[in-house]
Amino acid sequence: MIVGNINELGLNPWLPSKIIEALDYVLKNINADSPTGKYAVAGESVWALVIEGNTRSAWDALPEYHERYLDVQLVLSGQEGMAFSLKPLHTEMMEDKLAKSDIAFIKTPDDERIINLNVGDFVIFYPGEVHKPLCMINGNAAPVKKAVIKIAKDYL
Repeated sequence: MIVGNINELGLNPWLPSKIIEALDYVLKNINADSPTGKYAVAGESVWALVIEGNTRSAWDALPEYHERYLDVQLVLSGQEGMAFSLKPLHTEMMEDKLAKSDIAFIKTPDDERIINLNVGDFVIFYPGEVHKPLCMINGNAAPVKKAVIKIAKDYL
C-alpha cells in the first residue's frame, strides 16, 4: 500500500514509471467535473473509472482485494475513509468474483484500520492487499467523487 497526493508526485520518484504515467494521465484529463464512467488510459492494461457515491459505516461493507490489477483510489471531491489491513489473506472468503471481475470480498480482519483521504489524495493497493473504500469519516456519511485507476500487474 502506498499513500500520496497527485499534486505532489515528485515526492514519490521511486514509484514505477507506469504508475506515474497513469496518475499523470488522470491529473491532466480527469477532475471533479469529469462525467462518471470508464476512461481508457492504455487499453485494458490501464483504465480509470470515475464514480460518485456516499461514504458508509465501515461495518456496512466487506473488505476486498484483487489478483490481476493494482487498485489506485484517488479522491476527486469530498473526503473518504479507506480501511485496510496489513495481514495476509487468511481470513474467511465471503464472495469470490476473482475469475470474472477481479474482486473478492472477505470477512473483516481484526486489525482493520482507517486512513482519511482528502481531495487529491490517493492510495495504491497492490494485488492481494486488503482494503475497504467509501468509509465514513467521524461517523458522518457524505458524498464523494473518485477515480479508481486499474493497472494490470503484468503491465508494470
